[in-house]
Amino acid sequence: MMAESVSTAGQPGERGNGRAEFSLAALRAGDRAEFARLVDKYSGPIYRLAFRILGDAQDAEDALQETFLKAFRALPDFEGRSSVSTWLYRIAANEAFMALRRRKPDAVSVDEPQPTPDGEQEPIQIVDWCCLPEDELLSSEARDHLDKAIDRLSPALKAVFLLRDIEGLSVRETAEALNLTEAAVKTRLLRARLNLREQLSTYYNERLLAAAIYNRDA
Repeated sequence: MMAESVSTAGQPGERGNGRAEFSLAALRAGDRAEFARLVDKYSGPIYRLAFRILGDAQDAEDALQETFLKAFRALPDFEGRSSVSTWLYRIAANEAFMALRRRKPDAVSVDEPQPTPDGEQEPIQIVDWCCLPEDELLSSEARDHLDKAIDRLSPALKAVFLLRDIEGLSVRETAEALNLTEAAVKTRLLRARLNLREQLSTYYNERLLAAAIYNRDA
């Protein structure tokens, strides 16, 4: 009888690397070598998620350690209804959110984005970036502006954006990791993307103006 296994094919970091599997039976049994493989594969993504939510390297390291400690203790009861990676992201997100609450007990809830005084509004002043050259869009300066814009998102929007657009989870996996409905994930992802686009519009508008002046004077 074949050992029960958990496929990570198609998970973030696996694309193009072929099929890799973790033995769920071995993980449940406390196989430390198999668990070490799991830690080695997902330490990077989970640390990135925690760091982007918390903005502090030590807090992110603490969240990373707690994620794997809790996962190791809970593995005997893990039923495999979601992928191991999604389950780990769920633990990591919870750890990061709890750390935020400990840091700022009266801070805005990480569970729901807060509406503006006039209700939910779509961002304005959107700039069309189609005319900028690719090297401008992908420059280190542009990436730095994007990173800062992501950091300014609310925790609720940031978590969805990071898991879906940065780590590459599907909508369903993101919903499972954050204990949300798929509809809620899609709504928050749209808000996050629009928010980021608005934040970056000022920066890219300046680049467009500079390009127009250069072309005029050339």
